[in-house]
Amino acid sequence: MGGPGCDGTEGAAGGKSRFDDVYGAPDPRAYFRELAPLEYEIPHHAQPVFRRAAAERAAAEDARAHRPAVLDLCCSYGINAALLNHDVTLAEMYERYTSPETRAMSTAELSASDRAFYASRRRPDAVPVYGLDVSVPAVHYALEAGLLDAAFSDDLEQGSPGPALRRALAEVGLITLTGGGSYITARTFAALLDGARRPVWVSAFVLRTVSYQPIARTLADHGLHTTVDVTRPYPQRLFTDERERRYAVAAVRALGGDPAGYEEDGRFHSLYYESRPDEP
Repeated sequence: MGGPGCDGTEGAAGGKSRFDDVYGAPDPRAYFRELAPLEYEIPHHAQPVFRRAAAERAAAEDARAHRPAVLDLCCSYGINAALLNHDVTLAEMYERYTSPETRAMSTAELSASDRAFYASRRRPDAVPVYGLDVSVPAVHYALEAGLLDAAFSDDLEQGSPGPALRRALAEVGLITLTGGGSYITARTFAALLDGARRPVWVSAFVLRTVSYQPIARTLADHGLHTTVDVTRPYPQRLFTDERERRYAVAAVRALGGDPAGYEEDGRFHSLYYESRPDEP
């Protein structure tokens, strides 16, 4: 995987702002503090979509004893896992991690507080969630806070899954992504699907500045058909400056999109791609 911030708030493209500093922190307070002014919101839009996809994937399972796990790519501090499995909103998470109460805590105190906070809000339909991100501090925190059932930092852009991730892939039935298409490529998806032992679905929110076609082709090579509704872009976040806006407008146009009413108005927008096995 490409580097810190591979959840889509930064990207490999030279025109995007970088947020490397917030992903090396030992807990998510800097993440929420820095992204709050930019109104980073794609996890909010993904929450009901991922809940529906996880429920449908579980319903499609055969008679195996264990429910299929969700693997969240570029998971950072476990934001999607928190929203998927707990009665909490992204707005509440912003409020929690920028509050004076949590600001005064040590990382250990915050982790313990988070573990109790999320345990009290655990949904009865919660599913196992694994997280994958090259930011070791971020995935470590998500695991300590009880948001992830397993966490991995394998860089699949550079190599193959390690033994622990290979074992975990046997349980994965759904892969989720919110914006990390800016950073990871088809190499990551090929490595994951090559190691899968159950039928795997993919639910991905990808910026309109990025072509998803190379990944979709790789998914097709593994028997998955990808659909997308190009008429419904989802707001991702505000641009950091005019330079970033110009980059996004040009990138969308280069891919044949129309930035009017979307990127031209000051925000990155994503499309939702859903990939499921081809019908027999």
